[in-house]
Amino acid sequence: MPFCHRLVPLLAALGLALAAATGAHADEQTVPAAEPSLLERYTNTAQDLILKSLELVGINYRFGGADPDSGLDCSGLVQVVFRDAAGLFLPRTAREQSQVGERVDVKDLQPGDLVFFNTMRRAFSHVGIYLGDSRFLHAPRKGAEVRIEDMRQSYWVKRYNGARRVVEK
Repeated sequence: MPFCHRLVPLLAALGLALAAATGAHADEQTVPAAEPSLLERYTNTAQDLILKSLELVGINYRFGGADPDSGLDCSGLVQVVFRDAAGLFLPRTAREQSQVGERVDVKDLQPGDLVFFNTMRRAFSHVGIYLGDSRFLHAPRKGAEVRIEDMRQSYWVKRYNGARRVVEK
């Protein structure tokens, strides 16, 4: 899909992520001049992680992929985002990534946290990046593209394994 066709959903997702990160509601239209903007209230590192991850929406899935030009798998996506946006070099697999950082309860999730799922009949077999508002970005499977999903869907609720915070917010 051409980038211009992906731009509107990307901007909508960014608005939802930023609103969730700051406690704002997606339908709020005006902000008093004295208040900092959504971007100003959102930490630089978290901003960078979200913006970099949204740039990768639409990239083709490739098993073992860690290069956006040739395709990404779930853990390769996470590696690229954290390396390029935060200068952090994370382990290669979702299971290894599940050992990094601090555990986070689902009620305390913040944009930029890693969320883990059991999608291959083993814990921590899939990873994504939490965007806020119960949404996460991930590289789902062969034949699909990097995309945004809602963690409240029954498929993801049943498979949720936990979350980790790798960078301070």
